[in-house]
Amino acid sequence: MTTYLDYQSAKPVDERVLKEMLPYFNEKFGNPSSLHLYGYNATNTLEEARKKIADFINAPSPDNIIFTSGATESNNLAIIGAAMRRKNQGNHIIISEIEHISIHNIGKYLERQGFKVSRVGVDRFGRINLNKLERLITDQTIIISISIASNEIGTLQPVKEIAEIAQKHKIWFHSDAVASQCSVPIDVQDVPYDLLTLSSNEIYGPRGVGALYLKKGVRVNPVLIGGGQERGMRSGSENMPGIVGFAKAAEIMKAEMSEESARLKELRDKLIQGILTIPKSYLNGHPEERTPHNTNFRFDYIEGESLLLALRDEDIQVATGSACSSKTLEPSHTLISCGLLHEEAHGSLLLTLGRFTEEKDIDKIIEALPGVIKRLRKLSPLTPAKFLEQIKEEEK
Repeated sequence: MTTYLDYQSAKPVDERVLKEMLPYFNEKFGNPSSLHLYGYNATNTLEEARKKIADFINAPSPDNIIFTSGATESNNLAIIGAAMRRKNQGNHIIISEIEHISIHNIGKYLERQGFKVSRVGVDRFGRINLNKLERLITDQTIIISISIASNEIGTLQPVKEIAEIAQKHKIWFHSDAVASQCSVPIDVQDVPYDLLTLSSNEIYGPRGVGALYLKKGVRVNPVLIGGGQERGMRSGSENMPGIVGFAKAAEIMKAEMSEESARLKELRDKLIQGILTIPKSYLNGHPEERTPHNTNFRFDYIEGESLLLALRDEDIQVATGSACSSKTLEPSHTLISCGLLHEEAHGSLLLTLGRFTEEKDIDKIIEALPGVIKRLRKLSPLTPAKFLEQIKEEEK
């Protein structure tokens, strides 16, 4: 049976979510913009869904929620929309070196539009230094965008302290919550985010739908121009089946997160303990301040892609970096920012757990991985002769 340990790149839709969605494909197909009964019913459904997403992050009002097509669009709307809205107040934006590739590419786009983008570095665990962050702030800084957690190494950032720094300097603080929202509670009244990105599939809802939280008084310029849906901030007919599924997924996650996160943390710690018994293996990211479902390892003398393919032959599906940049041959920008050499970053293995991960899946990879590593090291030109001799001695 296949073992799937790549939940950060894609999650299956929960059957309870799918059941909730099905009537909205053919029975309840109304458009909220219509004035007849079908449209009225669709409007009520849309606002009920908005309330569930607001409840999921403890937003003060459903009006704080704007539905989008997913996290990438939410990030675009948040950062580009806010930059264009506030460009008369300044032209400087701060992100971290280890943000998701969608944030980095937004930064490059804005630089071409005349904005200045600073990228704050991280320590070897992937944590931002708050003093370094504050030193980057100028009188032209209008937005800080730092994710709650890294999608690759799982390291959690001190977002409450970052938000307080942003507030002190009257800067809008945006955070991409995607990598953490399936296992770490979000409370926008405890951490004063100005903008927050959410994704449906990250909580076992359908793909192609997400949301942007905007604090009261925060408005952004639209990046999609059309019929004026979502209070003019996100035009386009609402994806009603997707939004209904997203809302149901949020409702389930809010009710079950505490128990689910505790279970995943236990499995995660067993996985870390088992894999670090392999010689020349290391855990990437913070050893404690990390999401309950994330593990990221590196192995000396191993190339990540060959490791991924070898495990696929064992019917174990894993990743070697972010799914959005895995088609490139470049090492992970996150691991390089943490101070690893290129050859070290190339030997990474990302294992992310989820709702349907069982202990037998953990046992399977702990059992299979040492043999795979040993076999690949014997084939690798990077393996020192002395270490090869040690492997041969162990096999006698």
